[in-house]
Amino acid sequence: MIKTVMAGLSAVVLAYAPAQAQTGACAPRDMVVQRLADAYGETRQSVGLGANNMVVEVFASGTSGSWTITVTGSDGVTCLVASGQAYEATAETEPKPGKGA
Repeated sequence: MIKTVMAGLSAVVLAYAPAQAQTGACAPRDMVVQRLADAYGETRQSVGLGANNMVVEVFASGTSGSWTITVTGSDGVTCLVASGQAYEATAETEPKPGKGA
Protein backbone atom coordinates (compact mmCIF):
# COMPACT_ATOMS: atom_id res chain seq x y z
CA MET A 1 0.00 0.00 0.00
CA ILE A 2 2.83 2.41 0.83
CA LYS A 3 4.27 1.84 -2.65
CA THR A 4 0.89 2.66 -4.20
CA VAL A 5 0.56 5.82 -2.12
CA MET A 6 4.12 6.91 -2.97
CA ALA A 7 3.52 6.26 -6.68
CA GLY A 8 0.36 8.34 -6.62
CA LEU A 9 2.06 11.06 -4.63
CA SER A 10 4.91 11.13 -7.12
CA ALA A 11 2.45 12.00 -9.88
CA VAL A 12 1.04 14.82 -7.78
CA VAL A 13 4.53 16.04 -6.97
CA LEU A 14 5.52 16.25 -10.63
CA ALA A 15 2.57 18.48 -11.35
CA TYR A 16 2.70 20.47 -8.13
CA ALA A 17 6.36 21.18 -7.39
CA PRO A 18 6.97 23.53 -10.35
CA ALA A 19 3.86 25.53 -9.39
CA GLN A 20 4.99 25.73 -5.77
CA ALA A 21 8.43 26.90 -6.81
CA GLN A 22 6.79 29.84 -8.54
CA THR A 23 4.70 30.77 -5.46
CA GLY A 24 7.60 30.77 -2.99
CA ALA A 25 6.75 27.66 -0.94
CA CYS A 26 10.26 26.32 -1.57
CA ALA A 27 13.61 26.80 0.16
CA PRO A 28 16.86 24.93 0.76
CA ARG A 29 16.08 21.61 2.47
CA ASP A 30 17.96 22.35 5.69
CA MET A 31 15.95 25.55 6.17
CA VAL A 32 12.63 23.76 5.57
CA VAL A 33 13.46 20.90 7.95
CA GLN A 34 14.58 23.35 10.65
CA ARG A 35 11.40 25.42 10.24
CA LEU A 36 9.17 22.35 10.48
CA ALA A 37 10.96 21.29 13.67
CA ASP A 38 11.03 24.72 15.31
CA ALA A 39 7.57 25.97 14.38
CA TYR A 40 5.56 22.75 14.39
CA GLY A 41 7.61 20.14 16.25
CA GLU A 42 7.61 17.94 13.16
CA THR A 43 10.22 15.28 12.39
CA ARG A 44 10.60 13.01 9.38
CA GLN A 45 8.31 10.00 9.58
CA SER A 46 8.83 8.46 6.14
CA VAL A 47 10.76 8.96 2.92
CA GLY A 48 10.55 7.64 -0.63
CA LEU A 49 11.98 8.25 -4.06
CA GLY A 50 9.54 9.66 -6.60
CA ALA A 51 9.70 10.24 -10.31
CA ASN A 52 12.72 12.11 -11.66
CA ASN A 53 14.65 11.21 -8.49
CA MET A 54 12.57 13.59 -6.39
CA VAL A 55 12.71 12.75 -2.68
CA VAL A 56 9.25 12.70 -1.08
CA GLU A 57 9.14 13.02 2.71
CA VAL A 58 6.42 13.07 5.34
CA PHE A 59 7.09 15.11 8.47
CA ALA A 60 4.74 14.98 11.47
CA SER A 61 4.39 15.82 15.13
CA GLY A 62 3.16 13.11 17.48
CA THR A 63 2.27 15.82 19.97
CA SER A 64 0.19 18.25 17.91
CA GLY A 65 -0.80 15.89 15.08
CA SER A 66 0.33 18.33 12.39
CA TRP A 67 1.90 16.87 9.24
CA THR A 68 3.64 18.12 6.11
CA ILE A 69 4.57 16.43 2.84
CA THR A 70 7.61 17.82 1.04
CA VAL A 71 9.45 17.08 -2.17
CA THR A 72 13.14 17.77 -2.72
CA GLY A 73 14.82 17.96 -6.10
CA SER A 74 18.39 17.08 -6.97
CA ASP A 75 19.26 20.76 -6.54
CA GLY A 76 18.51 20.52 -2.80
CA VAL A 77 15.46 22.77 -2.99
CA THR A 78 12.51 21.50 -0.96
CA CYS A 79 8.91 22.44 -1.74
CA LEU A 80 5.86 22.03 0.48
CA VAL A 81 3.27 19.83 -1.20
CA ALA A 82 0.58 19.40 1.46
CA SER A 83 -0.01 19.83 5.17
CA GLY A 84 -2.74 19.12 7.66
CA GLN A 85 -3.77 17.90 11.09
CA ALA A 86 -4.64 14.64 12.86
CA TYR A 87 -1.54 12.67 11.83
CA GLU A 88 -1.61 9.12 13.13
CA ALA A 89 1.23 6.65 12.69
CA THR A 90 0.15 3.13 11.81
CA ALA A 91 1.93 -0.20 11.86
CA GLU A 92 0.00 -2.14 9.25
CA THR A 93 1.41 -5.37 7.87
CA GLU A 94 1.66 -5.96 4.15
CA PRO A 95 -1.06 -8.21 2.66
CA LYS A 96 -0.13 -11.72 1.69
CA PRO A 97 0.50 -12.23 -2.04
CA GLY A 98 -2.77 -12.59 -3.93
CA LYS A 99 -4.90 -11.17 -1.11
CA GLY A 100 -5.03 -7.56 -2.33
CA ALA A 101 -4.64 -4.45 -0.22
